[in-house]
Amino acid sequence: MGNTDFPDIEHMDFVDMETEEIQRLAEDLLSNRKYSLLRQMLSNLNAADIALLFDGINEKEIPLLYRLLPKEEAAETFSYMSRDMQKTLIDTLTDRELRAVMDDIFLDDTVDMIEEMPANVVARILRNTDEQTRKIINQILNYPKDSAGSLMTIEYVNIKKEMTVGEAIARIRQTAFNKETIYTCYVTEHRKLIGMVSVKDLLMAEDFMQIEDIMETNVIYVDTHEDKEEVAKVFNKYDFLAIPVVDQEERLVGIVTFDDAMDVMQEENTEDITKMAAMTPTEGNYFSISVFSHAKSRIAWLLVLMLSATISGSIITHYQETFQMYPLLVSFIPMLTGTGGNCGSQSSTLMIRGLALDEIKFKDIFKVIFKEFRIAILVSIVLAIANGLRIYILYGNVMIAAVIATALVAIVILSKFIGCTLPLIAAQIHLDPALMATPLISTIVDICSILIYFKIATIILQI
Repeated sequence: MGNTDFPDIEHMDFVDMETEEIQRLAEDLLSNRKYSLLRQMLSNLNAADIALLFDGINEKEIPLLYRLLPKEEAAETFSYMSRDMQKTLIDTLTDRELRAVMDDIFLDDTVDMIEEMPANVVARILRNTDEQTRKIINQILNYPKDSAGSLMTIEYVNIKKEMTVGEAIARIRQTAFNKETIYTCYVTEHRKLIGMVSVKDLLMAEDFMQIEDIMETNVIYVDTHEDKEEVAKVFNKYDFLAIPVVDQEERLVGIVTFDDAMDVMQEENTEDITKMAAMTPTEGNYFSISVFSHAKSRIAWLLVLMLSATISGSIITHYQETFQMYPLLVSFIPMLTGTGGNCGSQSSTLMIRGLALDEIKFKDIFKVIFKEFRIAILVSIVLAIANGLRIYILYGNVMIAAVIATALVAIVILSKFIGCTLPLIAAQIHLDPALMATPLISTIVDICSILIYFKIATIILQI
């Protein structure tokens, strides 16, 4: 098959193409051995898009496809790959090729990869890095897994306060090729962080001016042992591109860049979502996790919630006489428990999100309760009137309508109270507020709703 059978690669607009289309084209080029066209296509793609391309390629073709990448793009593409794909590729690369990859990828990406690789793969990676890099990797790996130290990179630009602007710019030019970011330079004295200056400030200043005269001395930084979720919150608050990381003696040891902070935010959001759905958090994407692991992450909470729901059955059994006299009461149980669960879930979701964004603190609990109480009054009155009228029109029974309307008011108020307080209490006792989400709140509210409902029914109906 000649080149004319394929589209004009050089003039193709890959930006508007779907990943599946690009994968099909790559597979066609591979199967027809049109390597020059494939190399041309790869040179027109972004490294992140090329990494996605590997996921749809036959495993046997992966090494060949990787070797067709331009040298300067190969390492960057490698850093964007999934851990499974990286492991597959490492197993097929020669030591020389692996050494070239390790030399070109940033140190924090190397550490992230090592943390999730099997021991035999880690050994091979470390064997193909130089002694100084191995020493730094081991130092970073010694920090707690969820700390700023484990997240940082040492690839930053540091300058001295005695330097002139011209000297600082010259230093950036000399060292920029192996730095992860150069947009902010950090001023150190005896390794201690004393200031920072942006490249914009350097470009706007005169060459003869001293760094000391233009640097920002009010530097926001994090400690090496700071929780990575707190680091992400600092990024979110100040919109930084990078945050310096210092040790206990305030010596600059590294920086955390915004791309790593975004990864942390994504991880934390994923973890919260899984916990809110009553599942144990798991690492990896949906398809890479085995069926057994999926089941294992879900079954524990399902058992707890199922056994908790038996309490509701016990309450109903206790009030058998009540609904034997008024069997119509039983038909309203799903509506009442469902409404209570929905109201509680609304409040808990707002609390969990507010806690995550630092908008709400435990000290605000009474303000929150008062606000949710007022909301509950308004919501419950509307729901009570709507349901009371509906029941009276359908069944012509004022007493039953009164029971349902009164129960709705009480259930909505209680569920709002439970929904807003449990996440705050969980955060105060150092539990994840996401645990107090829809499934657990619904189960607790169901039990309380049934108890309230039958208590009100026995009082109003004088049973």
